[in-house]
Amino acid sequence: MIHLSKRKTVKEVTLDLSPTMMRIVRTGFPNATMTNDRFHVQKLFYEAIDELRITYRWMARDLENDEIQRCKEQNIEYVPFRYTNGDTRKQLLARAKHVLVKHYSKWTESQRIRAEIIFDHYPELKSVYDLAIELTNIYNKHYDKDVARGKLALWYNKIEKLGYGCFRTVTNTMQNYYETILNYFVSRETNAFAESFNAKIKAFRAQFRGVGDIPFFMFRLCKLTV
Repeated sequence: MIHLSKRKTVKEVTLDLSPTMMRIVRTGFPNATMTNDRFHVQKLFYEAIDELRITYRWMARDLENDEIQRCKEQNIEYVPFRYTNGDTRKQLLARAKHVLVKHYSKWTESQRIRAEIIFDHYPELKSVYDLAIELTNIYNKHYDKDVARGKLALWYNKIEKLGYGCFRTVTNTMQNYYETILNYFVSRETNAFAESFNAKIKAFRAQFRGVGDIPFFMFRLCKLTV
């Protein structure tokens, strides 16, 4: 256990959006500023985008089932509709997952073509993707906290105007953690190192199918991470 006098010297803690972790930080590091990691905020938004994509995919599945049923009733062969890139409706929306989570500058040529088709036929997905890029741009610009406050407020208003239920978690999170989210713009710290280290621990533990001898595991882990 680290003595309280030392824990009081900690100036900032970056963490995810877990209320449990935030309570722990308040108790364990009473003088530290809490900063919600930007990548967890962005991840939350991308999860909402994916929820919208899945909704459209279910609609495409239902439409396909209706078309198949009509073909059966008319005793004709079912030929699925295909877009100009060869994707069926279901394929387009399944493969859209890998398009919508990437910055457009990192798309392959086939993903760029797929994105054009997606955005042409599903303009709602384009609207939310554009907001994801806008959020990335806000984070990447070296705004001070006060300027960022205004930028995020305008961004938040755009989400609210869309009125999609799948983004309610995003808006509620922004309301509940607005100040700690904004703290990123003070020192621009993230918990990327901690996330990477945690992933290494999980991978190392998986190699041994669990941990039987904890002291030996810690010894091996120290050797691995030195």
